[in-house]
Amino acid sequence: MALHKLFVDDFYDTSFVLLAIHCRLEDYRLAYFLNKYLDLNLKRKPQDLDYNYFAASYAIYEWDNITMDTTWNLVSNVCKKEEAALQSSGSLFDNQNLIMKTYNLLPEFKNVDYLIKVTNENQNFNEKSILNKIQSIPQVITSYNIDVDQIKSKDHLIFN
Repeated sequence: MALHKLFVDDFYDTSFVLLAIHCRLEDYRLAYFLNKYLDLNLKRKPQDLDYNYFAASYAIYEWDNITMDTTWNLVSNVCKKEEAALQSSGSLFDNQNLIMKTYNLLPEFKNVDYLIKVTNENQNFNEKSILNKIQSIPQVITSYNIDVDQIKSKDHLIFN
């Protein structure tokens, strides 16, 4: 009897471009500047992205450009959350120490603040021009393309 193996990775469609942005702006300010400089219409989605059993949530903005058949997503890569620190059970005093924990949407890119995912079925996307426009925003430190094939946690980039 013949044994047939089917690899799921063979069917993964990488018809999107992923851009990384380093900046210290709040998400709504960055969305405003991207709308202004790139002539987009990003709007915040009603629900944030929740991963790790609701341990972390990430702000997400989306715009469907129907004329170009393109979907733009701006998502935060960093979630900072205040949590109670673990302490020994035999303590005399009941003082809760809070610590700040940081979660990343893409753990292999811990230094990236925001991600832009551009889903384009026609593959007519001028990436260099978009990166130059993003770099022209004064508060942006740097921006660059991320090779999608090198990402281990690709399932975190499925927003639907």
